[in-house]
Amino acid sequence: MGIAVSSWSMAQAVSRAGGLGVVSGTALDSVIARRLQDGDSDSSIRRALKAFPDQGFAALALDRFFIEGGKKVGVPYLLLPKFSLHPGEFASKFLVAANFIEVWLAKEAHDGLIGINFLEKVQLATPASIYGALLAGVDYILMGAGIPSEIPRIIRELSRHEATKISIDVENATMKYFLSFDPSIISGGAETVIGKPQFLAIISSHALAAYLNRDEEVRPDGFIVEGTSAGGHNAPPRGNTPVGADGQSQFSSKDDADIVKVKATGLPFWLAGGYSTPAKLQEAIAAGAIGVQVGSIFALSFESGITEALRVQILEKITSKTLNIVTDPYGSPTSFPFKYAELEETISDTEEFSSRVKLCDLGYLRSVVEKPNHRIAYRCSGEPDKTFFFKGGTEGATKEKKCLCNALMANIGMPQVRPSGYEEAPLVTLGSDLSGEEALLELYPNGWSAAQAFEFLMM
Repeated sequence: MGIAVSSWSMAQAVSRAGGLGVVSGTALDSVIARRLQDGDSDSSIRRALKAFPDQGFAALALDRFFIEGGKKVGVPYLLLPKFSLHPGEFASKFLVAANFIEVWLAKEAHDGLIGINFLEKVQLATPASIYGALLAGVDYILMGAGIPSEIPRIIRELSRHEATKISIDVENATMKYFLSFDPSIISGGAETVIGKPQFLAIISSHALAAYLNRDEEVRPDGFIVEGTSAGGHNAPPRGNTPVGADGQSQFSSKDDADIVKVKATGLPFWLAGGYSTPAKLQEAIAAGAIGVQVGSIFALSFESGITEALRVQILEKITSKTLNIVTDPYGSPTSFPFKYAELEETISDTEEFSSRVKLCDLGYLRSVVEKPNHRIAYRCSGEPDKTFFFKGGTEGATKEKKCLCNALMANIGMPQVRPSGYEEAPLVTLGSDLSGEEALLELYPNGWSAAQAFEFLMM
């Protein structure tokens, strides 16, 4: 769910209630760095760091980012180095530590199941992030937004504390590119006994299920089959008219996975996207699913990482039947359709969007590009046009692009502040099916906890 909306506290609450609590693994290094700069008011990060195997690095991380009492209002957050094919040691170690912290806190003081969700698109973060989650004892690793065929091998190698590598998608590549990661950079890490977590591939088609099931090297332990009503990024429409008259991505039956064919793989699967009610859960089980993956009703729970102001605004709009969910075919720098809620004072508003000066200073969705001189560049269609074109980007590719990285950080109350005084605005992603939220509001007009959302599903 975006960046840290599915935070450790929400994942823990779901797990304690009996479900699989899943934390978002996207941009966790920035999340942890900003929580420290905000003063770590509940001491949770410092508590988790005391359990991190590399205590020398834990002290270094605190020295770099922790501000007693929090940074002053209006002062920008200190940034981390952007991801690259050849990351510095501090950046890699901090990425390991950040993922360790989030999973460790989610698992603290209970024996329920905890998973972490990664984006295949953010390849440059994958190995170090997985290792951090493994060190904390993560039970499930989930990955979508691509074809995660290398992840089972990477998990096996890192579980043995072995060096690993991941092939990197590089535009215009004349050779193969890899990112290498050696877990020995974490002092004391090899002394941690790591179990074998389950790996679930998030897919949207039965064809991808068959492809990943073809041999043991790439086979996951199960699938999460995500439908087109799911929030966040969706797979591009397969129909002849990908964009409708309303300017939104237009899906058809061609975009629905054949559940019978997914079931035929013999692997367990969960259904996602529009499965937020007890009736839909039973429908999924009747179809052969183990269960369902549900996002939006938990994103709107009390434990959600979303700011209180945004949560209240969304619930009020759902109550008044005025909430509009947009499936934007152009807004994401990934060029995948992206779902978000139309809300005041967010970049879903045309005026708010147009007032923002383009800037790419987080860079999680950058593409790696090989230039004609064979040098590597990192390009994002959400960056300034001049910079994008200098790196070989095509005319028109930046049109309507939204900076999801900065907007999703703003969703959780950690917006960057610019020297001009401009504060980055949010953009809230939700699924387009609101039946679960509407039913919960009838039960809990003033909002609900993650445990109450879980209990509702199990009715």
